[in-house]
Amino acid sequence: MGDKLTGAAGRQHVAEAVRSALREGDLVPGQRLVEYDLAESFGTTRSAVREALQDLSAAGLVEIVPRRGARIRSVSVEEAIQITECRSALEQLCAAKAAERVDDEQRAALRSIGERMQEAVAQNAVHDYSALNRQLHELLVEVSGQVVARQQLEMLNGPMVRYQFRLALRPGRPAESLRQHLDIIEAVVSGDPRAAERAVAAHLDNVIEQLRAAP
Repeated sequence: MGDKLTGAAGRQHVAEAVRSALREGDLVPGQRLVEYDLAESFGTTRSAVREALQDLSAAGLVEIVPRRGARIRSVSVEEAIQITECRSALEQLCAAKAAERVDDEQRAALRSIGERMQEAVAQNAVHDYSALNRQLHELLVEVSGQVVARQQLEMLNGPMVRYQFRLALRPGRPAESLRQHLDIIEAVVSGDPRAAERAVAAHLDNVIEQLRAAP
C-alpha cells in the first residue's frame, strides 16, 4: 500500500487518467467503473478513486447510481449541442477580452500554437492537433483574465471530452478547423475584439454543424 498514490495526488491522478481514457476511447459511455479495478490500474488507493469519481460526477463525466456504483455518463447529441452553444457565448467573451489584454509574450505563444497546429495537420498527427486545440482554448481563457468564465467552461467541457475527440478523428476535420483556429489567433494577436468574437462564433457554429451530422 505504501507505494500507492493517495490523498489529493491520487485523486487528481485518477481523474486525469479517466479523462484521458475517455479521449482515447478506452472508456465509453455507459461503461461501469469499478473502484478496485481503477485503483489497481492507476496505482492508487480505493479512497482516492472514490474521491476522484465524486469529482468526475460533479464535472458531468460520471454518473453515480446508488447501490449500483459508477459508470461513464452518456451525453446525447442534443445535450452536446446545447453545451457548445453555452461554450460559444463564454468563449466569445473570453476571446474579446483576450484581444483587449494580450501582450507581446502572449502573442508569441498564440502564434507558436498556430504554427504547431499547422505542422500537426501537415503530418496528420491527430492526437497532437487535439492537444494543441485544448491548449489554444485554455490559453485564450487565461489571457482573457475571465476567472468566472474559466470555471464555467471547465464544467461545460467535461462531458464533451469524448465528442471532441471523435470530431477530431473525422477525416478532414483537423484541416477544416485549422483555418478557424488561425482566424481566432489572428484576431486576438491583432487586438480586434469584435473580429475575435466573430471568429470564435464561426468556429463553434461549425462544431455544432458537425455534431448534428454525427452518425
